[in-house]
Amino acid sequence: QVQVVESGGGLVQAGGSLRLSCAASGRTFSRYAMGWFRQAPGKEREFVAAISWVGGRTYYADSAKGRFTISRDNAKNTVYLEMNSLKPEDTAVYYCAAAALPRSSGLGSAKGYDYWGQGTQVTVSS
Repeated sequence: QVQVVESGGGLVQAGGSLRLSCAASGRTFSRYAMGWFRQAPGKEREFVAAISWVGGRTYYADSAKGRFTISRDNAKNTVYLEMNSLKPEDTAVYYCAAAALPRSSGLGSAKGYDYWGQGTQVTVSS
């Protein structure tokens, strides 16, 4: 069992930056792929970014490429999402998720994850 807890959300003006953190419990954190998803009001949850089990390979949604950076610190059991050049359309609840094993759905799908946090609100004002 893995528990993940997000933090770092808040209110920021368009063009600003935020860094989200996701702390995970468990001694085998490095064995989990980690992902970030977001859900805006009235919309489905969508993939933002992911980082693989080993090697730290990263994946991004088109909307995040060039603006967001996902990274992990296995010594701290933490994954980060650095968000720059934020836009009002980035406003959403951001969720962190952990994936124990590869699945055919891949890391770009919510079905590829086993454990989810409660989310942290990010609001970008225009």
